[in-house]
Amino acid sequence: MEVRWYQGSDEFDTPVLLYKARVLDYSSQKALFAGRVSFGLKEETSGGLKAGDVSLKLEKATIEDIGSYTCYVSSSVAYNSASVILTVTETGHQPLLSAVMRDDNKVNMSCQSDGWYPKPELSWSDSKKALIPANVMFSKNSAGFYSVHSWVLVSSPFEVSCSVGLFSEEPKEARMRLENPPPLQEESGSSAGWVAFGILLGAMLATFGALYFVYSRKKAIKSKPGNDTTDGPSLTNIPEENEPLLSKATRRSAALLEASKHYVNVQLVDTGNQLIKMKDSILRENADAEFPDGDRVTCLTAVRGSPGFSSGRHYWEVCLTNATADLLKKSWWIGVTDKHKIPHDESLSPSSKNGFWFLSSCPNQEDTLQFSTEPETFIYVQSKPKTVGVYLDFDNRELSFYNVEEKCLIGSLAAKFTGELFPLFNPGKGDQGTMKLLQRSVQDQSINTTCGEGGAGLVG
Repeated sequence: MEVRWYQGSDEFDTPVLLYKARVLDYSSQKALFAGRVSFGLKEETSGGLKAGDVSLKLEKATIEDIGSYTCYVSSSVAYNSASVILTVTETGHQPLLSAVMRDDNKVNMSCQSDGWYPKPELSWSDSKKALIPANVMFSKNSAGFYSVHSWVLVSSPFEVSCSVGLFSEEPKEARMRLENPPPLQEESGSSAGWVAFGILLGAMLATFGALYFVYSRKKAIKSKPGNDTTDGPSLTNIPEENEPLLSKATRRSAALLEASKHYVNVQLVDTGNQLIKMKDSILRENADAEFPDGDRVTCLTAVRGSPGFSSGRHYWEVCLTNATADLLKKSWWIGVTDKHKIPHDESLSPSSKNGFWFLSSCPNQEDTLQFSTEPETFIYVQSKPKTVGVYLDFDNRELSFYNVEEKCLIGSLAAKFTGELFPLFNPGKGDQGTMKLLQRSVQDQSINTTCGEGGAGLVG
């Protein structure tokens, strides 16, 4: 007896799986299916091949596998065939919302989501009705996955939701709340601006925190150009009442200038970890090491800093560029932990639920960063930070991250810190870039340091 599974109508001679002369024959197998196919069981009680069950088992299915499959069974006295159609779906990423303020008090909302198959459905709504978008655009990458991008024009105050999903699945949702708070004061004078608060909800409604974006479009002062600034997103616990997530005073206290007044020189704690290389205040992965956790970035390469903090306000900066090669680091964690000793456990999923609060790079997404919440909270950024400023306000239970070169807030985490907190760093994997803890003299601790100032290089 011969059993031949093949794809399409004209690939009989390059089978997916071929069984003849009582053995599997891989000599002419289509390369796409190597190592992924075998005979399976139609039912648990099936007797398998001996009982005439010639079902095909395909593992790690991808969208390349979509199509018609034919099973052709023949013997010396008879033959027969039957065909089935395989469909594959891929659920994409959580939608990313952004807002652009217009001079007519309108807000142009943008929603984007990547990694879908087949083409997803996108819808906008507010708390009362569906919204009609100005445009919905789809694109397809080289791997065959769809991205969707849409815009809608709304007025503030407002609450807007964007949902993206496949027809047969629960959609993924992002939500943004828009408000019009009093204008904030700046050193060069006052300027009025709209501020948009967005809450990234989706599955996060039952979790520790929710993301909200703070965008401020301020009118430029003609005599002093370049005063436009943009605040970033913040994470906080979802309040029971419908009130602003952060007060005006809290937003003012999170300014980079105020944060830098509390500068502290943080040092790396060397534990002799062979998976990383450390010299003075510079940290990177050990590219020559064998990583038991594979390509994943885990606590195995994480490092604690000192000193620890149990009260007060503290600020430090981490450079992510190599001054000599102008190389921007692609993989990293920066934040705090309540662990006196980092667990050497590759199975641990560090998050805000188990004592790890950090900002990190986002694998395979160049324009996105993420917080260590459960589920992950993603932040769209126009440019990756070269220097990250970390501001821990222990007494007010707030941890903020800044893009130092752009002088803007990336995002904030609000949490109920207890005990002692320590700076946390992870050089990640897969790039030769370094992390450098910037050190300042006492007289310079209110002036932002640049990556190129001071420090020895780390090679090898």
